[in-house]
Amino acid sequence: MTGSANGRNGTGDTEALREEIRRTRVELGETMEALAAKADVKARLRSSAEQAKGRVREQAAQTVARVRGQAAQGAEAARERAAAGAELGRSPVPWAAVAAGAVATMIVLLIVRGRRR
Repeated sequence: MTGSANGRNGTGDTEALREEIRRTRVELGETMEALAAKADVKARLRSSAEQAKGRVREQAAQTVARVRGQAAQGAEAARERAAAGAELGRSPVPWAAVAAGAVATMIVLLIVRGRRR
């Protein structure tokens, strides 16, 4: 009875050991693949470069969108100012500059004539 029990246990232990060896081999293979991936510097650099390119492209697209939005806002503001100026007719600022220039010219002429006398 002892011999037959050992025989069944021996077979069970052998199958368990084979299964454990198989699992260990699978784990070892996975570990080796992970180590090989870490050791492959070229592939890691290539992957890192691709990620950086993706980030740069995304940032560039965001910047272009932001600049286009700001340009559209600026163009709209310029159109509004132009429309407001057209409604008023000519802007009063150039007339004020002309008037100030005329007054300054008159003062200079009066000073020059006063020195000649």
